[in-house]
Amino acid sequence: MAEVGFSAALQERLSGLKARLQRWSRGGRTDDSFLMQASATLERLTALSEEHRENFTLPKFLQLYTQAALDITYFEENQLVDEEFPEESSLHKVEELINVLSEPEILVKENSTSQEPLSVLGTELLECLYWRRGALLYMFCHTVKSRKEWLTEKTELLKKFLSEGIHYLVTMLGFRCSDNTEEEVSFGDADTARLIHEGIYSDTHLLAMMYCGEMCYWGLKYCGEGKEPVQSTDPRSESRAPNMALDFRETGAKMLQKYITVCEGPLRLHDWDTKNAKRILNYFQNLPT
Repeated sequence: MAEVGFSAALQERLSGLKARLQRWSRGGRTDDSFLMQASATLERLTALSEEHRENFTLPKFLQLYTQAALDITYFEENQLVDEEFPEESSLHKVEELINVLSEPEILVKENSTSQEPLSVLGTELLECLYWRRGALLYMFCHTVKSRKEWLTEKTELLKKFLSEGIHYLVTMLGFRCSDNTEEEVSFGDADTARLIHEGIYSDTHLLAMMYCGEMCYWGLKYCGEGKEPVQSTDPRSESRAPNMALDFRETGAKMLQKYITVCEGPLRLHDWDTKNAKRILNYFQNLPT
């Protein structure tokens, strides 16, 4: 990866994060643990930005930048959830948070000509960026689908957010999936091998599957078939097939079947509830073709 010095663009992004943090600091929220972590990370970023050109490393800067963005926006997301996504301001706020959480990948592409975001940021950070965007849109859609305006005047916008949220979660679930068919031998434990093969390393991966299934269900119930091209604002969208259509039924059924199989198979002793997943899957399977 070609190393670059601290550019004006990076300075602008760093200043933007500092401004977000200062907004909450002025509001007396300095005792929040995530804001405190973000403050410490921003101090490290500032010190790194002042290094001589030969000592500046872009991957390190972008990893710290991503962590600070994740911490600040996590606090902001919790505020939105606690306030139940206020009708007058939440739409703009959600779009703003999605943009902030998309910045790390955009910065990689703007400053690197040889490496992809996965190799620069690492699996854990990139997974977290996709999970957080997908989960935010899940929570937002879960709230607004009960508001009449969204089911009458903003149906297309609801469909857009559902489609993008599903895309983020499906992408997140793909980062650790393995093509190795010999894992049963490598790991010795068939249950562990199955989880590794499916890319399931935490509860978050299971929640992502269930969230996908629910969002696909909402898409069919409130927005129709869901087979039109998805217009995503995701910076990675350019690498996807042009005019890719999301089939709510097919995607939802696939995710829920995998969720049920894993919960009743390798994780059968961990008490994961599959009742709602089975109910939605039955809905998908009984839709007219």
